[in-house]
Amino acid sequence: MLIHHGYEKLDNIENFADAFVRPLHIPFPVTMSYMAAFSEIFGSWLLITGLGTRLGALAILGTVSFGIYHAIMTSGFNIYLLELLVVYWGGAACITLNGGGMFSIDHLIREKFLTNNRPEEPPRHLEGLDKLSQRESPWEGNECKHST
Repeated sequence: MLIHHGYEKLDNIENFADAFVRPLHIPFPVTMSYMAAFSEIFGSWLLITGLGTRLGALAILGTVSFGIYHAIMTSGFNIYLLELLVVYWGGAACITLNGGGMFSIDHLIREKFLTNNRPEEPPRHLEGLDKLSQRESPWEGNECKHST
């Protein structure tokens, strides 16, 4: 979705600068408009590919933050304008803080470089299973005796 918005900005960059950037009195409005468009396009591609996910999410987070600021300054706290922006902001903030996850190229690169430098260890999330498997079952060996 943000890729489409980035290409719309590039389609008529002067119009975007006049409508959204200049009212906020941000210096170099055309340059900042290009930065917003490219952060939406390239940031989205970074998220899609999973390569540089935190950088892409940070670029989107910055652009959406300015979008929220613009919406509040021009329309006040209009929930209908802010709703989608806040969803984008929350998603970008989560990815910025947590990274791309196990299915990202970033994770594969991290695993490749970290596993070469340290000995093989069992996964931590399986540590408790060893202890549980060594415990005696409360149901084995105990015969249920009913008094009749």
